[in-house]
Amino acid sequence: MTRSSEGRGAASERAPLPRVVSRPASGGVLLFAPHADDDIIGPGGTAHHHVQQGDEVHVVVVYDGVAGDPEGRFDEAELRLVRQREARAGGRHLGLSDYEFWDYPEGHDPGREEFGAAVERVASCVREHAPATVYAPWVGEHHIDHHVLARVVRAALKRAQFDGQAWGYEVWTPLVPTLIVDITEVYELKVAALKEHATQLEYTDHVHKALGMQAQRSLYLPGPARWGEAFAPLGAPASEDLAWLA
Repeated sequence: MTRSSEGRGAASERAPLPRVVSRPASGGVLLFAPHADDDIIGPGGTAHHHVQQGDEVHVVVVYDGVAGDPEGRFDEAELRLVRQREARAGGRHLGLSDYEFWDYPEGHDPGREEFGAAVERVASCVREHAPATVYAPWVGEHHIDHHVLARVVRAALKRAQFDGQAWGYEVWTPLVPTLIVDITEVYELKVAALKEHATQLEYTDHVHKALGMQAQRSLYLPGPARWGEAFAPLGAPASEDLAWLA
C-alpha cells in the first residue's frame, strides 16, 4: 500500500479522496436542522465560516425537540421554548442569529399529504431566501427525523427549481465525504455552542460522542489540522418522494 506525500492515502477511482477546503463557497445559506443542536453538531463550524465571509445564514429548526426529554423532566410546552432559547444561545457563539422554528412533531414517517405539505413549505422557504447553498442532513441518517427531512428537502429543491449547491451533513451516521471543511480554528467555538444545549447534554455527552466524527475527518486534512466537517451532495429526490406532484 502506498501513501501520498501528504500522508492521506493514495486516491483511487473506487474511492476518490474528498475535496478539502479551508472555507466554504461564498453566498447566502439556508441551513435545515432537524432539531435544535443539529445545526451545531453537523455544519456548525462551516456555518461560522460563512458568517465570517459576510454570508447571510438562515437556520430553520424543523422539529419541536420534545422527544429529547425521555424522562419527562420538563412540561412539553416549556421544553419547546427552552430548546429554542438553547438554540439561539448556541448559535450566538458561531455568529448565527437568524433562526426560525417550525415545531413539527417528531418520530414518524409522514404520509403522502403531510409529506407533500412539508415539501411545499420548504420550497417556499427556498424561494423566499434564494440561497446560494443549502445544508440539510444526508439521507442515510439513521434517525427517522433526519432521514425524513433529507427526503423532504431534496424534493423541495426540485420543486423550487433550485440551482445552487445542496450539501448533506452527518450527525448520527457517518457519510462518505465528498467535501471536508477545515474547522480547526473555530472548533472551540463549536464546543461552546453545543454546551448551551444543556437539556440534551444531561442525557448524552454530545461533545464527545457527536463531535468525535469530526476528529476522524482530520485524517483528510493537511498538517496540523485537527477537526473537519464532512459533506456529500444532498442528491436528487427518489421517485416515490415526487409522486405527490403527479
